[in-house]
Amino acid sequence: MTHRASPPVPVAPSIGLVGFDGDDTLWKSEDYYRQAEQDFEAVLGHYIDLHDAGTARHLLAVERRNLEVFGYGAKGMTLSMIEAAIELTGERISAAHLRQIVEIGRRTLQHPVEVIDGVRDAVAAIAERWPVVLITKGDLFHQEQKIDRSGLRDLFPRIEIVSEKDPATYARVLAEFALPAERFVMVGNSLRSDIEPVLALGGWGVHTPYAVTWAHEAEHGVSEDEPRLRLADTARQWPGAVAAIEDGPAR
Repeated sequence: MTHRASPPVPVAPSIGLVGFDGDDTLWKSEDYYRQAEQDFEAVLGHYIDLHDAGTARHLLAVERRNLEVFGYGAKGMTLSMIEAAIELTGERISAAHLRQIVEIGRRTLQHPVEVIDGVRDAVAAIAERWPVVLITKGDLFHQEQKIDRSGLRDLFPRIEIVSEKDPATYARVLAEFALPAERFVMVGNSLRSDIEPVLALGGWGVHTPYAVTWAHEAEHGVSEDEPRLRLADTARQWPGAVAAIEDGPAR
């Protein structure tokens, strides 16, 4: 019988910085995007059979091809919805219904910011022991609004709003802190954006899944037995998970 070798056990670091994602880690976000998609489909239902059109798949494809142009967030989603609507209806969609799609985007931009249960206390507890930074992705103006409305700005001496979360972005942030990646821990809900790029640099991740995940963010290459990854079911488990990285052996 052949046994697969376990990944090498990394040396527990002296943590120099703990990063936190924003959307769906500190506050709820994806729920409002899902509602926007449902409202978008309701508009298109005036023109096409939603059961046959693959509306959600088409919108996802348009959003993906537009990421490098429009970036992430509600504004890019709205522009992609307009483009997808024109394509799916064969350019038959009316100006009135295009206006409705714009209003869907406006509502998404103005959605209330609901901080996830336990987040403030968890971040505050971690900040008592380690330096913290907020690294959030998306439209600058919208992200700044959400940070202000969340009431969490006071917890973070440093806030980074970035257009993409990839190894190069994290490397730039760490270079500004003069910190090697192996002393960095990133907390987030997205394995693709919050965890995988950090692991690629040699850092550590604490993953807290959110109930709803955008299909684009669900695709990743993180192994279930990754030794530098910890799972925290809720925000209340973050302080213990980070402490376990520094104080204890890898699992």
